Amino acid sequence: MKISIITVCYNSDKTIEKTIKSVISQTYKNIEYIIVDGKSKDTTIDIIKNYESNISKWISEPDKGLYDAMNKGIALSTGDIVGILNSDDIFTDNKVLENVANFHLQNKVEASIGNIIQFNEAGKTVRKYSAKNWNPEKLKIGFMPAHPAIFFNRELFDKYGVYHLDFTIGADYELITRFFLKHNITWKFSDITTTSMLIGGLSSSGLSSYRLISKEIKKALTRNNIPFNYAKVKLRGFWKIVGFLNKA
Repeated sequence: MKISIITVCYNSDKTIEKTIKSVISQTYKNIEYIIVDGKSKDTTIDIIKNYESNISKWISEPDKGLYDAMNKGIALSTGDIVGILNSDDIFTDNKVLENVANFHLQNKVEASIGNIIQFNEAGKTVRKYSAKNWNPEKLKIGFMPAHPAIFFNRELFDKYGVYHLDFTIGADYELITRFFLKHNITWKFSDITTTSMLIGGLSSSGLSSYRLISKEIKKALTRNNIPFNYAKVKLRGFWKIVGFLNKA
């Protein structure tokens, strides 16, 4: 079973070496590693070239943003399974992909969902984000599993499409909604903690981001003909607090 790992980057010279090392140090060897660079102006390309013998394919050209770059990586991929590893993230240990491959071989699902760890710029772990209690119905109120902890069968992108570029920060949410709710793909929680992520990013940057992603959640659910209550979507922060208190 071949696993394609896609890293998209732009001016990532401060972090991408750690990302690359976390891929090439995996015990699982049937890996296709693809890097899609957006024509970086710093030394990112020099770092990529230093590891060129360990990278299956890489390109550097202007793109239309993060999701366009992900689509380019998917188009280049030939693996049985596809995973995304952002250019400021790393795998939690060197057996992650071995564990993911074994899980897919044993369970015969179209997607697996695991956990992530979030860390700050000082390197301190601040949160473990588990998908243990997640299910697709929660997409209707705006809750999705951590995108980097999902591994998809490659053929799903051929069947149901890739990331839609008319979303600013919610194309991953829309794709997950399309796959899990509209097309009812088979999936299972793996309980594998796959990725250590630098906290922050496109969809976690304050009130304006919260409002934008709320609108994009509505747009994604509407596009895929999923019934939902928009008031519950806008109040998803409240439901998170309720869930946290119920666990306490």
